Amino acid sequence: MLKKISLIFTMCFLLQGCFGAFVAGAAAGGVVAYEGRNYEQKTKDHQLELDIQKQIYADPSLKNECRIVPVAYDGVVLMTGQTPSQALHDQAIQIAKSTSGAKRVYDEIAVSGQISALTQSSDAWITTKIKSELLAAKGLDSSQIKVVTENGVVYLLGITTPKQAKIASGVARQSSGVRKVVTLFEYQQ
Repeated sequence: MLKKISLIFTMCFLLQGCFGAFVAGAAAGGVVAYEGRNYEQKTKDHQLELDIQKQIYADPSLKNECRIVPVAYDGVVLMTGQTPSQALHDQAIQIAKSTSGAKRVYDEIAVSGQISALTQSSDAWITTKIKSELLAAKGLDSSQIKVVTENGVVYLLGITTPKQAKIASGVARQSSGVRKVVTLFEYQQ
């Protein structure tokens, strides 16, 4: 009976995609003191993303004609996606810049048609693959690094050392399907 319960528990984690987070959480337990973001900052970042998204969805043109993805790490916002016009692009960036809690905004929104669902799936796979590779990389605290992939371009955000940034960008560059790697790190010594 205990074997069955263990198997069900393991399958639930695997099927929900939480197993990686569970393992990463356990692995990161020893480096909590080094973690650049505490629970409060992570919550603030999530709220910042939601606030930007809410303002974007409040505008029918931005909501219906654009694909915009805000990502925040320690108050630094990465804006990715596509807009059909420069005016909508500028409006989305202005929303991000004027949102409370945004320290800096990186503009990576393309003025172009939206990427396909297949490309979005490929991007999700690339992100998952790189996160796994970062977790396994020796000498790297992957809990400090956020990975975002948009149209084959990998963005690495976080608070880390120059040495760890070099390791992370090397891992990302070696992954198949990656067209380019952009590092947006804040460095600590």
